[in-house]
Amino acid sequence: MVDARLLDAVGALINAHARPGHVPLIGIAGAQGSGKTTLARAAAEQFGAAHLSLDDVYLTKAEREAKGRAVHPLFAVRGPPGTHDLALLEATVEALRAAGHDSRTPLPAFDKLTDDRSPKAQWPVFAGRPSAVLVDGWCLGATAQAQADLAAPINALEVERDGQGVWRRTVNEALAGPYAEVFARFDANLFLKAPSFDVVLDWRCQQEAELIGLRPTELSLERRAELAVFIQVFEPITRHMLAGGVRADLTFALNLDRTVSPPASARS
Repeated sequence: MVDARLLDAVGALINAHARPGHVPLIGIAGAQGSGKTTLARAAAEQFGAAHLSLDDVYLTKAEREAKGRAVHPLFAVRGPPGTHDLALLEATVEALRAAGHDSRTPLPAFDKLTDDRSPKAQWPVFAGRPSAVLVDGWCLGATAQAQADLAAPINALEVERDGQGVWRRTVNEALAGPYAEVFARFDANLFLKAPSFDVVLDWRCQQEAELIGLRPTELSLERRAELAVFIQVFEPITRHMLAGGVRADLTFALNLDRTVSPPASARS
């Protein structure tokens, strides 16, 4: 069940930016497993908004593999800036903002089990004109890191696969460039702040178990170990955001069980 304070906060941001002819674009950011997608879905249903996820506009598997060959092998792994189709995101947002009462707008979908974008025929459709567009994403609002912070690897993945820093510098350039431009077009951003990066593995394992219909305790140790490696892709920017490297209009601190620690803080 979604905390009423979070729903009220999303509603307040929508109302603050609503005006005739303008459909507010609101971001909901948070680490993996923080509950941002659940919040966005619940808020979309309650307020008549359309919901998109940054996870649903990843580049296709073939596109990421091609980028992995051309730039760095880690770009074949979905997750960081540089692995999303920002043009698809913006085109979908614009289509929703231009929608009329009789419109039917396809919303991109990504299948995490196959690690590829779903066929367009399987995309969900938003009917009508939304009161707002809600976009959830783990790195929404993240700011670029200082070059000095990129000099040394921060985890085993970077040591083993990005010793020269090519991947992390390219990710940071994407965050400083096209991602910053997209983020700047959001009317407002809400940030669900995890207590630390240390909780992300447990949260991601719970998310994975739910995705395949298991209880968290039923997830195999082998799969948990794989996820421990996978979340290292997200670690640098997540730690940066938790340390203040995020632009947010509202920040809600979360407890270990993802309940909200009051009070919320205003723009950071």
